Amino acid sequence: MTSTVPASLTRTAEEAALQAVLLDMDGTLVDTEGFWWDVEKEVFAGLGHRLDESWRDVVVGGPMSRSAGYLIDVTGADIGLDELTVLLNDGFENRISQGVPLMPGAERLLAELAVYEVPTALVSASHRRIIDRVLESVGRHHFALTVAGDEVARTKPHPEPYLTAAAGFGADPWRCAVIEDTATGVAAAEAAGCRVVAVPSVAPIAPAAGRVVVGSLEEVDLAFLRGLITGSSGTG
Repeated sequence: MTSTVPASLTRTAEEAALQAVLLDMDGTLVDTEGFWWDVEKEVFAGLGHRLDESWRDVVVGGPMSRSAGYLIDVTGADIGLDELTVLLNDGFENRISQGVPLMPGAERLLAELAVYEVPTALVSASHRRIIDRVLESVGRHHFALTVAGDEVARTKPHPEPYLTAAAGFGADPWRCAVIEDTATGVAAAEAAGCRVVAVPSVAPIAPAAGRVVVGSLEEVDLAFLRGLITGSSGTG
């Protein structure tokens, strides 16, 4: 975890309800979920295996250990988890070396959060080396704190990444708004006690209590996130 947390989180009465915004990376802020799947297909093709498209929904949004382990199991590939993890990270880093596309609405939302000095964290299951490369495109100045999947004992869908981010800000999890694109990430955020905005990227996510599902980040702004905490954003 890296942090440049402001010395104080003092806010006006209106702003105090929302203490922090915690955002996932792949598929939420940057359009890279397809990149991961392409790299996985390429790596396994090199090992003599063809990935079935139905497996994509299983591995999307998960920690590297789970996704890579699953693909080893279903293909029977003769490769260890550690070796495969290196190949996947190398392939993905090469893929994003020329920059990554932001999801619609991401740049505008990050700029608004910065203007109003809302404590903002990036919370990803990706490894630190990948996060740091993506931040070169997104702008690390947008985030006071970042949490990588290889920096916590248990990553998504366990709540530890989001509990770590909330604790880094000295914030109550239930007063943190999380934006996620996968069921795995949503499960992690909700287990941490956070309020969730789901922006599905690959597989659908159903609305639920304390969770709002939207079509894109273009539907999300600071007023919307504050409403999520106070209960005025709805559940559909």
